[in-house]
Amino acid sequence: MPGSSARADRTVTISGIGLVTPAGIGAEANWERIRSGVSAAATDPELAGLAVDFSCRVPGFDANALLGRRTAWRLDRFVQLAIVAARQAVADAGLDRETWDSTRVGVVIGNSLGGTATAEAQHRTYYGGAPDEVSALMIPMAMVNMVAGYVAMDLGVHGPSLVTATACASGASALGVARDWLAGGVCDIVVAGGTESAISPATLTGLSRMGALSARRDDPAAASRPFAADRDGFVAAEGAGVLVLERARDAAARGARGYAHLVGFGASSDAHHATAPDPDGTGVTRALRTALADAGVAPDEVDHVNAHGTSTPMNDLTEARALHRVFGSRPAVTSTKGVTGHTLAAAGAVEAAYTALALRHGVVPPTANVRTLDPGIAVDVVTGEARTKPLRVAVSTSLGFGGHNAALVLTAA
Repeated sequence: MPGSSARADRTVTISGIGLVTPAGIGAEANWERIRSGVSAAATDPELAGLAVDFSCRVPGFDANALLGRRTAWRLDRFVQLAIVAARQAVADAGLDRETWDSTRVGVVIGNSLGGTATAEAQHRTYYGGAPDEVSALMIPMAMVNMVAGYVAMDLGVHGPSLVTATACASGASALGVARDWLAGGVCDIVVAGGTESAISPATLTGLSRMGALSARRDDPAAASRPFAADRDGFVAAEGAGVLVLERARDAAARGARGYAHLVGFGASSDAHHATAPDPDGTGVTRALRTALADAGVAPDEVDHVNAHGTSTPMNDLTEARALHRVFGSRPAVTSTKGVTGHTLAAAGAVEAAYTALALRHGVVPPTANVRTLDPGIAVDVVTGEARTKPLRVAVSTSLGFGGHNAALVLTAA
């Protein structure tokens, strides 16, 4: 694989992973569930009576137990998930918060919708005729930027912190920003990822009305079926994925265990439509080629792609066209959304973590629920069961409303 000293200086090691998703709490639980290909979707009591009454929620998440009641009560769930994932990632990286230089540690977290559950609850209180009962914490609980602020507070970090908001590409965008901070000498460590918890009645109704969600109420577990001929929409999910990123030479110097290296990032805009991807896939293609050029990787070196693969008719066909245009049929392609559902702004970071785990284990997880592949899709979609194969280079793609595209290139550590 081509390389130069300049490129080596831009290589970033993923030294810690934190995952709080419908596939489980913790990286190990997530990996086992993703490898199994068993969907996490189920009927959701909080959505009873809606046209779409199922989702993918994080199982057994007890914010009071994990964060303490005094902390949990003042945070919306999207922040709770992120803090737990960030703590996991820092611990997994073997970093000591008591001894690191906190001014050299940054935080960048992707989010798109903020505290929708909090906002909806407080609006009901207000319009129910009780304005004096609206929480004084409503604004900081609902604001999108607060997740980066709260993660920084929880970790005691004094470097830069911000939120990326590129819809469902937000988590991948956050990792791209983190890599730039490290390459530019802004930080020595970056805690980066994405989070979302927007499974609220109004949000789900909006997504349902625009035709984005699967309508398979009779069989929720089989509803998310990326690249399948009979896919009909995504399953809404919540979750957080947070990674610790360090310059490769710094991680090696402290003897850190690396999951994978982040070596390339590319982004583009479709400038086509508010919610539909450019059907030609030119924007996704551009992001992929930019990421490969940034990494110094040729298309025929890529062994695996963790695709955005939402299970919507337009996204999957468009994305598959772009993947085939760039890579042909060589890489083993999967979409882990068949198991987790679509975690929205968290997806890019969650799936980057799954890509790193695939590289470490030499295993491509299956795309769940695919019985018949869409005949218009010409890439090698892994279905049925996980596929064991040597993996050196992998790509993770993310697409978002507004025409945002992002691609990450990872290599085995």
